[in-house]
Amino acid sequence: MNLRENLEESINAKKSLLSQEKEIFSAIKILYKSIKKGKKILICGNGGSAADAQHLSAEFIDRLRPDFSRKPLPILSLSIDSSHLTACSNDFGFENSFTRPLMAFGKKGDILLCISTSGNSVNILNALRLAKKMKINSISFLGKNGGKAKKLSDLNIIIKHNNVARIQECHIFLGHFILEQVENMLLKKRLK
Repeated sequence: MNLRENLEESINAKKSLLSQEKEIFSAIKILYKSIKKGKKILICGNGGSAADAQHLSAEFIDRLRPDFSRKPLPILSLSIDSSHLTACSNDFGFENSFTRPLMAFGKKGDILLCISTSGNSVNILNALRLAKKMKINSISFLGKNGGKAKKLSDLNIIIKHNNVARIQECHIFLGHFILEQVENMLLKKRLK
């Protein structure tokens, strides 16, 4: 595939998000209300999605836009601590790598934000199941057909594409767009 074809594929993947506008704006409102109530966001993913989780966490804590300073927003990436990940994987199995920190830090009313290109990672599925038990709402950015996660998550935004790179590009776009809108709401700006 040449450059033009890749660019067109990326553009079309992002344009497909228009069919999920309702879900995207629901996610914005849920995150905004949670933050206003003093709750936190717990975010997780594997591999490139773990990198996206850390990327978005940094922008929630610090800032997304250089012209807009605000207080830090409460978000915690569940995959940031390599010591925890290796100890948990060794002692409890990798399938529990997100449930252990979710048990430690999650509280009723918090939000679990899962990022998964397949929607079938066992550690993501286990975190979603635990979130339900703990009365933690869940939002998932998924790919392909949503996998098993789509039945466990409270709100899904699914990139119906098979190319992992295009899915991840849409996920990071979603994170940036949603954060910008949450910031706007915190500033009392109107949603666009």
